[in-house]
Amino acid sequence: MRKFEEKTINSEKIYDGKIIDLQVDKVLLPDGNKAKRELVKHPGAAAVIPITKEDKIVLIEQYRKPLEKSIIEIPAGKVEKGEDPETAAIRELEEETGYTTSELSLVTSFYTSPGFADELIHIFITDELKPLDAPAAKDDDEFMEIMELTLDEAKQLVEEERIHDAKTNYAILYLHALERK
Repeated sequence: MRKFEEKTINSEKIYDGKIIDLQVDKVLLPDGNKAKRELVKHPGAAAVIPITKEDKIVLIEQYRKPLEKSIIEIPAGKVEKGEDPETAAIRELEEETGYTTSELSLVTSFYTSPGFADELIHIFITDELKPLDAPAAKDDDEFMEIMELTLDEAKQLVEEERIHDAKTNYAILYLHALERK
């Protein structure tokens, strides 16, 4: 048994959705007691830190219903079943920004909310952007605005909490660290 492992006694799927599934697990704790765990099952996501030739970060602003406000983010989206994260990252870059690339480098991967969700997001970076001849089709339910900002402008938006999600904050911190080297 792994340190602090919680053994699943039973698992009940309570929702099967387009993006997430929800389940409630009854678990046996390391001390022998039992507990319930509410879990969000997610297929994973991919995101891109796109940098233009002018050294600007391509970001999108979109409304996020759970927050009841718009925030500014790096392009990102769900990894489809059987899809490679790098392929998903390029697809999302094309759909959300009108750019493509043939060169991506993995920066990192991390769990977004391990206390209740298994979502693993992969963050890539590219400075080899090419505008698409014809924009890729966006998802029918997505409305967004594209913006290109300097790192200093993006840092200001972090201060103003207009950039306020983990993946984009990570991206800005990563670029800040690169700048300081």
